[in-house]
Amino acid sequence: MGVVQTEGGRVQGQNIPLGLFRSVDVFKGIPFAAKPRTFEKPEPHPGWSGILKATKFAQRCLQISMLQTSSFGSEDCLYLNIWVPHGRNVSSNLPVMIWFYGGGFMVGGSMGPNFLNNYLYSGQEIADRGNVIVVSVGYRVGVLGFLSTGDSSLPGNYGLWDQHAAIAWVHRNIRSFGGDPENITLFGESAGGASVSFQTLSPHNKGLFRRAISQSGVAFCPWAFSSSPRKVALEVAAKLGCPTDDGMIACLRSTDPRNLTMAAPRIEQGSPDHPGVNNLLLSPVVDGDFLPDQPANLFHNAAEIDYLLGVNNMDGHLFTSQDIPSIGQKDRETPVEDLKRLLAAYTKEKGQAAVDVAFAEYSSDWGSQPSQDTIKKTAVDIGTDYIFLVPVQTAVYLHATTATSGRTYSYLLSEPSLMAGPGKPYHDWVGADHADDLQYVFGKPFTTPKAYGDRHRDLSRHMIAYWTNFARTGDPNTGHMEVPVTWPEFDTFSHQYLDIRGVMNDNSTAQKMRVRFMELWTRVIPSLPSNTATEKQ
Repeated sequence: MGVVQTEGGRVQGQNIPLGLFRSVDVFKGIPFAAKPRTFEKPEPHPGWSGILKATKFAQRCLQISMLQTSSFGSEDCLYLNIWVPHGRNVSSNLPVMIWFYGGGFMVGGSMGPNFLNNYLYSGQEIADRGNVIVVSVGYRVGVLGFLSTGDSSLPGNYGLWDQHAAIAWVHRNIRSFGGDPENITLFGESAGGASVSFQTLSPHNKGLFRRAISQSGVAFCPWAFSSSPRKVALEVAAKLGCPTDDGMIACLRSTDPRNLTMAAPRIEQGSPDHPGVNNLLLSPVVDGDFLPDQPANLFHNAAEIDYLLGVNNMDGHLFTSQDIPSIGQKDRETPVEDLKRLLAAYTKEKGQAAVDVAFAEYSSDWGSQPSQDTIKKTAVDIGTDYIFLVPVQTAVYLHATTATSGRTYSYLLSEPSLMAGPGKPYHDWVGADHADDLQYVFGKPFTTPKAYGDRHRDLSRHMIAYWTNFARTGDPNTGHMEVPVTWPEFDTFSHQYLDIRGVMNDNSTAQKMRVRFMELWTRVIPSLPSNTATEKQ
């Protein structure tokens, strides 16, 4: 296994044989920046002497545990991992794909959940099958990554600066690993997909990457962007006993990072009146620097970037069935009233008029006696549209409208959930839930074959082919891998998209994804008068 020279020093990884004449070099835990100082942008790493043995993943960035009762991880977490494929010859000039994990900007790690050494985000299958270099990176989350006062004293977006530092490091160093610095693609899911979206919009990334893939997340998602960050900063300060006047910033900076992490706003169990997605309060902001303006006004920065993005057809299932638990319970009825309460929470500045309009649209094909399945499925549609589909499609439209040389590709993943069906926890109508795409993009049906059927291996093959072809050429149809169906480019006239599933055929392309509901959320509801009574509360 050769030693690679990087700007910080020499690194040595591990070579993993994958069969005849195929292997992949894996480098784990290479630092791309120094240990970050609290609420500061990342600084360059001072480097090391000798050879860095890059054989162990670094710790996750400091974050709150699932039960929100403790924290784990480290402040020293700005490291990346690299997978380099090899055939008979040494690779050079390979396309590079940089992965950003999801986790609501609150949690997450580039290793993914570790289950019997089965790392969810192992880049091995993508690298080997698509003949691309895969890089995964750590970035700060929670209070340390995204606390902001909404002004220059604590501008926020530290996690986005970390990602930017990683992109810049890859651009400067990847040639030594056999990668092409002029052909870098960012990809990510959920908060990682939104991160990719923010990176395309920031003027700071000019010339650093060429393409981008956002899975189930963009800057417009209601949870991905904070327009009133100061309120959260004041709450965090109060929790820590810091003053909320001029002394606040100094006090926060000198607080132990673990205590800062634990002072994050609690993520409460949602209800139809207070959907859980509204609890994700630490997220990117307009800071006047990384994001100089509202996201909608920054698409000129992405005009030359090829962009592939989409959602899962039931992305909202995970969230909506927590807000309305009866949705997921096969023996309980979901009252229609709960759907109206959910709509009221999503449109609260618009008051009752918005609820009436939206409910009429969502129930328009119910007939007089809607079944429980119909009611529950409609609730999931409402959540999917509001939390993911409409914001993502808005980004699709805006990119296609402002792009110069950049191409736009839109998709819907509709493979039924593995958890759905008789004898399984989900109703048999449940489609692709939030995060269902990850296992297919990362090739899990190949690494853990017993858990999957042949159609899931086909689906994984399709997704890796489209994703890596796109990274290679900017067109998901052309590259090293065969695809089952030609994916048409999205244009502002035909609005075409690809419906991705295990079995694909001539019916896999469609137009104008959920256009009635796009109209409802982007035109009809915003044009209603604001309800001043709710604003006073």
